Amino acid sequence: QVQLVESGGGLVQSGGSLRLSCAASGNIFSLLLMGWYRQAPGQQRELVASINTYGSPNYADSVKGRFTISRNNAKNTVYLQMNSLKPEDTAVYYCSAKNQYIASSRDYWGQGTQVTVSS
Repeated sequence: QVQLVESGGGLVQSGGSLRLSCAASGNIFSLLLMGWYRQAPGQQRELVASINTYGSPNYADSVKGRFTISRNNAKNTVYLQMNSLKPEDTAVYYCSAKNQYIASSRDYWGQGTQVTVSS
């Protein structure tokens, strides 16, 4: 069982920066494919960025060049550095995890953290 706890959301002006953190419980963090998703009101949840166990990142086109995902296996934590924020980045951001080495692994989710970008 993996529990995820996000932090770092808040209110920021357009062009500003925020860093989200997601701390995972347990001792299998190094085996987890980690991701950040977001969901704006009335919209479907979408993948923002992911990072595999080798540290290779993947980004949605809408955030490439502005957001950076990273992980610290020693701290069981994944980060999302968000720069040059835009009002359209406003959403609840969710951390996700899945065992990269088990095809039938369930997805784990955090409770979400609100990010609001004012214009």
